[in-house]
Amino acid sequence: MKKKVVITGVGILSSIGIGRQAFREALFQGRIGFKPITLFDTSKYSVKTGGEITDFDPLAFLEKKGLRELDRSTRLVCSAAKLAIDDSKIIITESNTHSIGVSIGTTFGSLKSIAEFDRTSLIEGPRYVNPSFFPNTVINSPASRISIRFKIKGFNTTISTGCCAGIDAISYASDFISMARADIVFAGAVEELCEDTFFILQTMGCVSGTNGGKAQCCPFDARRNGIIFSEGSAVLTLEEENHAIQRNANILGYISGYANAFDYTSDGYFKCSGKGLENAIRLALKDAKLTTEDIDCIFSSANSTKELDVLETGVIKNVFGKKAYDIPITAVKSMLGETYSAGGALACASAVEALIHKTIPQTVNFEEKDPECDLDYVTEGVRKKDLTNILILSTDFYGNNSVLIISRYG
Repeated sequence: MKKKVVITGVGILSSIGIGRQAFREALFQGRIGFKPITLFDTSKYSVKTGGEITDFDPLAFLEKKGLRELDRSTRLVCSAAKLAIDDSKIIITESNTHSIGVSIGTTFGSLKSIAEFDRTSLIEGPRYVNPSFFPNTVINSPASRISIRFKIKGFNTTISTGCCAGIDAISYASDFISMARADIVFAGAVEELCEDTFFILQTMGCVSGTNGGKAQCCPFDARRNGIIFSEGSAVLTLEEENHAIQRNANILGYISGYANAFDYTSDGYFKCSGKGLENAIRLALKDAKLTTEDIDCIFSSANSTKELDVLETGVIKNVFGKKAYDIPITAVKSMLGETYSAGGALACASAVEALIHKTIPQTVNFEEKDPECDLDYVTEGVRKKDLTNILILSTDFYGNNSVLIISRYG
């Protein structure tokens, strides 16, 4: 029999708030995290806006020793892990460290470090690179640094599945706990706002305002024309139920089901049949032993692109039938932007707050209805509602689909 995986802590750094309380307040106030980018020079770009975390000071969370060697992604995720450790009141000791694991999703996490390291090597020669910066060039650096910094000796894994990496990392961690291979896992994701990624996304035409017009993020709105690229990190403390009970932990919710499915018809940029996402939802419901009638709210992956928002709407109709029109749907990316790998983890952190406070966050910046997006989107302020099961969706540009269900504990 699979062991139940509960959530006992959340650590979060986002463009709308750092820490659970600040994040929750901003989330329920509908605060938008988009602002002029200061991390790099945007003068040569048509879009100069992003979801930057402007008030981040790693010294507020981490010891100074070794901090200079960490890149921004690693500093963000290590800080989120520290917040999750503190929130769950876990004390890592030699007696329990081997039963604690780390599972982190990231895809672009080391791109800036790779570019800078290679630039120095190519221009000045290999002898002139700083060897202490080399660990940042490998994609598993953020996850590994968590274990190094907090002396965690259990398994350590990096998941790199694009926009689905956050949910996939949490699902992977849940498997370890449910199969009794770990008691506690710190699971989540991170993505930083760096010029290299920003340049790629603008060149692809993904970013709102690239081809003229206002840079805006308005999921399900007829005016939508692309993403606002952002950064962030969220780490959840996942724990085996009895282990959490024995130490009198504050249980925030539990992972009741999850699934993944690839859409082989994908032709890039969310151009696919939607069958992959549909299959993932059905499999997640089956895993949770729930029916479509049991879902109280959907946290959509909608990111203000024409294609994805319509795709998700159609899939929800196919899966839920007539009930699709009665399920409240929200898109927290309207406030947080597209954080790529971190998106699913940030949505999970948001869903935890929604469960606890019986409040569904608003999809902000919604003004003009799109006939193709005609479901019950929460667009006029937060909505108070008793929530038992929240369905969280993640869809990648190129066919990956991951679904997670977080449920009220007890």
